[in-house]
Amino acid sequence: MASKKNQSVNIKKYKKKREMNLGILLFAVVLIYLIVMIISYFTGDQVNAYEVREGSIVRDNSYTGLVIRNETVVNAEADGYVSFYQNENSKVKKGAKVYALTENELDTENTSSGSKNTALSDDIQSGIVLQIQNFNENYKDSDFSSVYLLKNDITVSLQNELSQTKTEQLDAVISAEGLDAVSYSSAQDGIVAYTIDGYEGLTSETFTEEDFDRTSYESTVIEDQTYVSLGSPVYKLITDDDWSVIVQLDDETAEELSENETSTIKVRIDKDSETLNADFSLIQRGGKYYGCLEFNNSMIRYAEDRYLNIELILEDESGLKIPKTAVVTRNFSIVTRDYLTTGGNGSSTGVLLLDDDGNAVFKEIDIYNISEDDEVYVSLSDIKTGDVLIKPESSETYSVDDTKTLEGVYNINRGYAVFRKVTVLCENDEYCIVQEGEDYGLSNYDHIVQNGSSVEPDEVVY
Repeated sequence: MASKKNQSVNIKKYKKKREMNLGILLFAVVLIYLIVMIISYFTGDQVNAYEVREGSIVRDNSYTGLVIRNETVVNAEADGYVSFYQNENSKVKKGAKVYALTENELDTENTSSGSKNTALSDDIQSGIVLQIQNFNENYKDSDFSSVYLLKNDITVSLQNELSQTKTEQLDAVISAEGLDAVSYSSAQDGIVAYTIDGYEGLTSETFTEEDFDRTSYESTVIEDQTYVSLGSPVYKLITDDDWSVIVQLDDETAEELSENETSTIKVRIDKDSETLNADFSLIQRGGKYYGCLEFNNSMIRYAEDRYLNIELILEDESGLKIPKTAVVTRNFSIVTRDYLTTGGNGSSTGVLLLDDDGNAVFKEIDIYNISEDDEVYVSLSDIKTGDVLIKPESSETYSVDDTKTLEGVYNINRGYAVFRKVTVLCENDEYCIVQEGEDYGLSNYDHIVQNGSSVEPDEVVY
């Protein structure tokens, strides 16, 4: 009986023993980890990521510019009603008929309407087709302004054809009406314009501050069948493709352009959103600063304008756009490129470091930049001042004694902060444009820390 009682007790003790449940243990560990991470997230400093994208920054200033051209007013050589052979802004050669004077008005209605319906000659059509073919064969995206040159060339061809037709029709009208008419020709090559404003004699040496006051500006357009007197203006001739625009500058902009020794500048003309490059010079007169923008093409497009709204594009850079707050500055040890070598497996880059026993020990390093002078930027945690390096396959040594700074950002593509250098091209109040495609730099779609000062090198951010 006693043995059975003992056996019963042993059975009861055995039933009370329980095995450890590994699944519950793992669940508890994960739960604790999640709780810690959530608390850390809400109580710790937030690391905000920013995705790097291509972009641009344009900084420009707008002005009202005073247009100066080489232009001469031609006065009437007799009294009479004027009839023009040429259209507005037409190019004429020396000796080409420009206008005729008659004692009475001409009925030019048929002449005007007929010129609108005139078919182009075969020669003109062939010439325009040839111009377009040559343009297509030689066009490059980097020289988009050539599109406007083609447009100007075609416009000139059409104007010449219309002017020739108008000349023939006007001569026919004068002959049919049996009127005494005297024709007058151009004394030189140029562009004919019929708007007279009294500013034709202005130069970059003679303009004044009052010339920018548009409230007092007046102009007169000489139209067909206008009566003109001997010696009064009948048209003007623009004799050069070179032209200038004068803009009034504030002291700050003038100082910036002077310090940068700006000789060329990109401008945008609001009238047609055309972008041109201009030779730039700074003029100081009467305590005021002026910018002189000189062009050698596209003048005919603005031959009727004395004032142009114009933008000086002081900065126009494209690259990778990042927040200014992401940029930090770090110190690095400087190593000569000749001292770089590879490890035993041939895949690790490093240097041979002289240890306390005088032996050469391979030290793997991370490179953050190599300059044009073969200066290698290495982390201070890898190589510090005073370390002695041994040149591979040589007995030469190099004592590290120089440090330099680099601007960069923290790349977090892999979940921890890795320094990447940046070269800032331009900036505004919030963003900067940095060079794309640099060695040891950033690439499009990289993720970086938005506030670079909020993390430390190699810190795990997520």
